[in-house]
Amino acid sequence: MACIAVIGGDGAGKTTVTRRLLDSGRLPFRYLYMGINVGSSNAALPTSRLLQRLRHGQAPPATSHGAPAGPKRGARAALRSLARLAYRLSEEWYRQILCWRAERRGEIVLCDRHFVYDFYLRAGERRAKPIGDRIHLWLLEHLYPRPDLVLFLDAPAELLMARKGEASLEFLEERRAAMLEIGAGDAQFQRIDGTQPLEAVVAEVEARIDAFLVHPRRLQGGTHP
Repeated sequence: MACIAVIGGDGAGKTTVTRRLLDSGRLPFRYLYMGINVGSSNAALPTSRLLQRLRHGQAPPATSHGAPAGPKRGARAALRSLARLAYRLSEEWYRQILCWRAERRGEIVLCDRHFVYDFYLRAGERRAKPIGDRIHLWLLEHLYPRPDLVLFLDAPAELLMARKGEASLEFLEERRAAMLEIGAGDAQFQRIDGTQPLEAVVAEVEARIDAFLVHPRRLQGGTHP
């Protein structure tokens, strides 16, 4: 039926809002976590679950915005980068297949996060990434299907930091700027003031979804970039 993504920085309220929509029972929603954190996902490949168990107790892997700063050079680093690419692609396309299946059943897929937006980097950051990460960014930008509607819960870095405290102000500001950049000029991308009280945010998200379902053709484009 449709794919709708709720995105925003850590602490913006993505999961809380999507859960509220699911609990309302107003529409035939199907929840799908579309982030890199397998532990938070309601759907993941068995191989990804196995890797998560093997990593238990080790340092956390690279976050959804790409590889750590200051990538290593050389053949070994390139191979690791390409292996990470294969892992990411398999997981991303598996969840996209689940999205398509739910849409064919007449459900509205409600995505908590979305890979296209989570991984997006501005030009200056891309150049510093390993080859596998650069290929990954290109594939997401040019080949990976985009949602029919993207709702960006926008809030300043200071507020996000106060709510969750899991990232630096600099990182949160950079992610906000990247999301605004990728959404600029895209009719599918709609900004929602995430500084509002939760009830107001949920009400506005519901209103935006209702308006989209009544007049979906007003949004130009489709599910692909």
